[in-house]
Amino acid sequence: ERIKNMASTNETVNKIVKILDGKKGRDIEVLNISELTTMTDYFIIVTGGSDTQVKALCDNVEEELEKEGLTPVNKEGYKTAQWILLAYDEVVVHIFLGETREFYGLERVWKDGIRVDVSDLLV
Repeated sequence: ERIKNMASTNETVNKIVKILDGKKGRDIEVLNISELTTMTDYFIIVTGGSDTQVKALCDNVEEELEKEGLTPVNKEGYKTAQWILLAYDEVVVHIFLGETREFYGLERVWKDGIRVDVSDLLV
């Protein structure tokens, strides 16, 4: 597992982390996967405590980023709210219910990504 204790220089990543943390998203992880894929540079993974909270986390990210003219290029899973994927150009946000996050194990699948230390962004 590659862990680099480096904060993200990506402003969008930092903003999303703060939004998720402000809405009580749990276990926020940021992976820099830019060396592994051309699809995106970062994954942000977060857990919500209920399907209502999963939707609220998604809504909040969308609303706050829209104020800056950023709209997702893709959004999936909102109706069932087990795993919502919110894709922006260089950042993909994965908002999970706890058991769904464990089942899919994105951190394991993308273990070669570089874990970004966002602890200084969390309240």
